[in-house]
Amino acid sequence: MPSWKSRGLRGSVLEEALNITNEKYRQEKLALVQKIPTPITPIEIDQEKHQITLAYFEQKSTVDYIGSVQGIPVCFDAKECATDTFPLQNIHEHQMKFMKEFEQQKGVAFFIIYFSGVDEYYYVPYRDVSIFWDRSQKGGRKSFRREELHAGYRIPFRNQIYIHYLEMLLKDLESRES
Repeated sequence: MPSWKSRGLRGSVLEEALNITNEKYRQEKLALVQKIPTPITPIEIDQEKHQITLAYFEQKSTVDYIGSVQGIPVCFDAKECATDTFPLQNIHEHQMKFMKEFEQQKGVAFFIIYFSGVDEYYYVPYRDVSIFWDRSQKGGRKSFRREELHAGYRIPFRNQIYIHYLEMLLKDLESRES
């Protein structure tokens, strides 16, 4: 039986909070954002428990969430980090490519990163992660520190359920216009 610390359960609390947030946004008609399931092919199925016991990924996933906020296409990935240093190996090249192409189509791509050690959530625009990514590709640091992130994109934690990222999306959109 997997423990709560197993790799497969990492980020599930973050994703569940985002799923609740997105459902609330849908109900309030603020946004329609859905979780994108990772496509798998089952190999073994426990018929008694009706559970998949062995499977493989059919293809590389792109992002965790995709949708529309008041007519603006958005996509984002949710990541969790236990320390103040986020390893870029947790982001895959195909994800960066997808987000770049998404933004080229006038969409907004971003990450929501939860720094669990300090219990802080950040909205991190794709363009910022791209800077860290490019730095690492040129032989620089293979990570970025929480302090390198724009402090104004720290997502305030309210109601201990919702991760209200729309406020940060609005800030991001306003910064793109100026």
